[in-house]
Amino acid sequence: MSALPLVSFITINYNQAQVTCDMLESTRTLTYPNVEIIVVDNGSVEDPTPLIEKGNYPNVKIILTKANLGFSGGNNAGIKQAKGEYFFLLNNDTIVTPTLVEDLLAPFATDPSIGMTCPKIRYHDHPSILQYAGYRPLDRLTGRTWAIGLQEEDKGQHDVSGPTPFAHGAAMMVRREVIEKAGSLEDSYFLYYEELDWSARIWRAGFKIYYEAKALIYHRESMSVGKANPLKVYYHTRNRLLFMRRNVTGMTLATFCLYYFLLALPKATLVHLVRGQTNYLKAIKDAVAWNLTHKVDQNGDIIPSVLLDKPYKI
Repeated sequence: MSALPLVSFITINYNQAQVTCDMLESTRTLTYPNVEIIVVDNGSVEDPTPLIEKGNYPNVKIILTKANLGFSGGNNAGIKQAKGEYFFLLNNDTIVTPTLVEDLLAPFATDPSIGMTCPKIRYHDHPSILQYAGYRPLDRLTGRTWAIGLQEEDKGQHDVSGPTPFAHGAAMMVRREVIEKAGSLEDSYFLYYEELDWSARIWRAGFKIYYEAKALIYHRESMSVGKANPLKVYYHTRNRLLFMRRNVTGMTLATFCLYYFLLALPKATLVHLVRGQTNYLKAIKDAVAWNLTHKVDQNGDIIPSVLLDKPYKI
């Protein structure tokens, strides 16, 4: 590995060219000199190339997918063309800080078992409030986890770096070797839970995921799909089930299914029914139906009932 390894930034644009340019503008402040930036456009209505090129951002390459490949597929498209020894998957609705790259690279040099690092994340519109300072372990009954420090004021209470069960999808730096051994993101997720699934596979491959408290980014949360909508309900429901089917087995999976289908799902259905949100009810029905028609084999591979899945539409 070189003294200053090439770091490949990979970010996805989907109908947010100006937001992407704001992130690219912030990369001018980076003090690390060996960076390439790959912008993957996921089939936006308007080609973002003219606006990005107008900004004259250094070392930027644009990939036009001509289709919406989702978070997983878009990042995987960037990974395939990245040349770096490290890949930094970064949401386009983030703002970086000057020493971010050096801070995220530092843990790799101290422990060869570290395969991925994540920064502290604060909300862009509330810059003293935390969004992520590592993750808590998975609750195997509910199939959920929570970010440490979520919505707390950052007073240094989470400034101790260390291993964490899961990465945060907004900002993940991973060694090339990790992808070669653990694979990249699972395309089937499309949106939500993909980083949790990837984290689980990285741990099973023998690598650690590390929260680096010195590294910092600011995140404009939920600019891509909004705070709540049927699309979000569909993918959260579908992928929560899929994640558990791929990552737990036996009695643990059976217990989760009992909890989910006898308690969590009826509760969510009743709430949407009372509110008259029929499109939310359809999203839940379709999410469950997807899981019933897609098998997961003993290796965690997904076997669909159709040859090609398309992005979900309400």
